[in-house]
Order: sequence, then C-alpha cells, then structure tokens
Amino acid sequence: MKTEIKRILIVDDSPKDVELAIAALSENNMANEIIVAEDGEEALDYLYKRGKFIDQHGFPAVILLDIKMPKMNGIEVLRHIRNDPKFKLIPVIMVTSSGEEKDLVESYKLGANSYVVKPVDFNQFMEAIKILGQYWAIVNQSPPIIL
Repeated sequence: MKTEIKRILIVDDSPKDVELAIAALSENNMANEIIVAEDGEEALDYLYKRGKFIDQHGFPAVILLDIKMPKMNGIEVLRHIRNDPKFKLIPVIMVTSSGEEKDLVESYKLGANSYVVKPVDFNQFMEAIKILGQYWAIVNQSPPIIL
C-alpha cells in the first residue's frame, strides 16, 4: 500500500520558526507541498481561496497554527475553521510559544486536535515538528473533505 504524501498548512508569523518547520518536514519528505500563511488572515485566504491563494486547489491534511500573530490570532482562526462545515474536519495543531493555560483550554474548547508548546532548543524544536509531521501527515487517516 502506497503512503499518500499530503499538503501541510503552516500558519506562523515567525520566519525563523517557519524555516525550521519546513526544514524538519522536508528532511523526511513528509509533504508534497507546504503552504505558509504569515498570519491568521492569510490562513483564511488560503482556505477560502482568496487573495494570493485564489488559484489554490484542495485542502491541507493538517494545519500547524501559531496563536500569537498579528491581524488575527490563532484562536480566532481556529474559531473560523471549526464554525465552517467545509473545514471542520481538518486537523488543527496549535504549535505555539504560549504555555498559558487560558490559550490551552480555549484551543481545546474550540476543537484543536493537539496543543504543542514550541521548544526553545533548536534540536528539540526540529524533533517536535518531525514527530508532528510524521503522525499527522503520514500515520493519521484523514477524514474525507466535505464540500
């Protein structure tokens, strides 16, 4: 049985964290395509095929979503995703520097599939992203997309 390699949407305003995440995911060829949205508004533009994402096709197998971002934070993005039947089943992993209990609780209340605090250490960060990518983009069986 051939393993399908899937698309991953990274939503993070830190170019350094995005670069590291892409490097960790690419190291094991875990995604055909990695899409990057620099803030919450861009993430919704991608999902709704607006702005620079007007020609994109398909949905991500998983969304890695930071919380603390300009324009629209990750909690607000998660709320939009879970309130739209088209996106409700896409796994959303909160990957954030916020260890605040209120963010953790709110994320799970809104339907986050997982909550991961970004390790400060470079090697730990790389390993955490590899593990996330392996599970959510390879091991996990995604639900069918409802259109």
